[in-house]
Amino acid sequence: MPVKPLYEDIDIPNTDLWTYLFERKDKPWPDNKEIYIDAVTKRSYTWLQVKNTAIEFGRGLRSQWGFKKGDVLGFFTPNSVDYAPVFFGAHYVGGAASTANPTYTAKELAFQMKDSGAKGIVTQLPMLSVAREAARAIGLPEDRIILLGDARDPSGKFKHFTEIKPTGILGAFNLGPTRVDPKTDLAFLVYSSGTTGLPKGVQLTHFNIVANIAQLDYVDRFNGIYHTGGQDGQGDKQLAILPFFHVYGLTCIALSGIRMGLPVIILPKFELEKACQAIQEFGITFASIPPPVVLALAKHPAVSKYDLSTIKFMNSGAAPLGRDLVEMVWDRLTIPIMQGYGLSETAPTLTKGVICDWKRFNGSAGKLLPNIEAMIVDLEGKEMPIGKEGELWVKGPNVFPGYLNRPELQGDTFSADGYFKTGDIGYFDERGNLYITDRLKELIKYKGFQVAPAELEGILQGHSDIADACVIPAHDRQRETEVPRAYLVLKPGVSRNDSKAQEITAWLDSRVAEHKKLRGGVRFIDEIPKNASGKLLRRVLKDMARAEDRAAGAKL
Repeated sequence: MPVKPLYEDIDIPNTDLWTYLFERKDKPWPDNKEIYIDAVTKRSYTWLQVKNTAIEFGRGLRSQWGFKKGDVLGFFTPNSVDYAPVFFGAHYVGGAASTANPTYTAKELAFQMKDSGAKGIVTQLPMLSVAREAARAIGLPEDRIILLGDARDPSGKFKHFTEIKPTGILGAFNLGPTRVDPKTDLAFLVYSSGTTGLPKGVQLTHFNIVANIAQLDYVDRFNGIYHTGGQDGQGDKQLAILPFFHVYGLTCIALSGIRMGLPVIILPKFELEKACQAIQEFGITFASIPPPVVLALAKHPAVSKYDLSTIKFMNSGAAPLGRDLVEMVWDRLTIPIMQGYGLSETAPTLTKGVICDWKRFNGSAGKLLPNIEAMIVDLEGKEMPIGKEGELWVKGPNVFPGYLNRPELQGDTFSADGYFKTGDIGYFDERGNLYITDRLKELIKYKGFQVAPAELEGILQGHSDIADACVIPAHDRQRETEVPRAYLVLKPGVSRNDSKAQEITAWLDSRVAEHKKLRGGVRFIDEIPKNASGKLLRRVLKDMARAEDRAAGAKL
């Protein structure tokens, strides 16, 4: 029998995201409650300001661009208090947001914007040159590049989003929000790297997103998260260091925050001391973080300079977390670290820990959220008993309908009876706790960001000195994360030495986004192991990498 949540099923409203967040009748806080707050400048939006800003911008898109239901607006920007009000504007007129990593190269950004069919790109001044290059590559007019954030374009050529105002006949009257079908129309189009190299557009409907927000809201109340009360009478506050372009930060922070009425204290990127300073200054009570932040909290000396005592707990996700690190943080800061598990395709959360269980089940990813069913199956799809490892398959209202323009993938992505095949290996214990132990997929997860080995291999094989290449994950002990490592066969006559390894590493690093760099280094070998059909035998090289790393660790 499929594993079911220990929680009772909850009612998931069949409604769009705009209605769910901004037309609700049960909002228990005032319109002037601050929701999005810049940790540095203190610039903020109240709940009503978010709504009004989104309406104004959405009407501007409708009247100035002819933006309509089903259109996509691209985002190429780090975190900002403007991020959510702007994508809500696209939702107001029936559009979707496609969020891209702000460290992408122009080529990588161009691929996502073209594949998603983006009608415009929202960026910030420091990323403007990359956005312009990507727009030129796909034939997007430059007047469809707009800015958010505090900085304006000195030349005046590129408009700030606040200049996209209602004009003309379409702007004369407020037609109200465009109505969409929650179960078929998209709210977000995020990209998940595939093992074939090119990223795939993950279609997340309004219903998918609303469902996951409702599921998280329900479980977080068991964890003592509320919009009112608290030490200062203002309720709980959360820290936003996870990027909003990533579905983890998008749903668990930006969207859950405004649904639950929780102030979101925003940093443009993670910097340890700035994060600790924000916790101390704002009295932040919880945070969603990736494992490298847990590592910093456990070991970095700067943490001791700050008072983090307001933190009730932290949630770790995006990649597996070792039990020892959890214990180290508890011993140092008496902060519980709970784990959760999810994927872009599940909007994202499937399981989450409960604070009363965190120490007893340290190492687990928590229990299934309400309304989700799961199975553990063997390689033939046969269901495995409790306690036995296998691939995790899931069903639920937050599970996506499929990849954009890739109907040929449906059969491999979903089982005949509708379960999503996660590609992750794990097991459930008798109390319903999920333990993730491995991955069927070949993706490398660097600090939670996905790196497709095949993409890097394709680039490396274009180097004039390289005959063959295979990229596998290696474990970085300092960063406590996977990093890409390349095993290369050089062409005859090319010297194998450190200088050549450094040259190739620099060559590749200049062609990819920050998280795809070869932090695991380069190794030269005589032949890439392959099976009779020519498929790369990555497992052989993974075993080789583990042996190398063990030997290197023994010498330390």
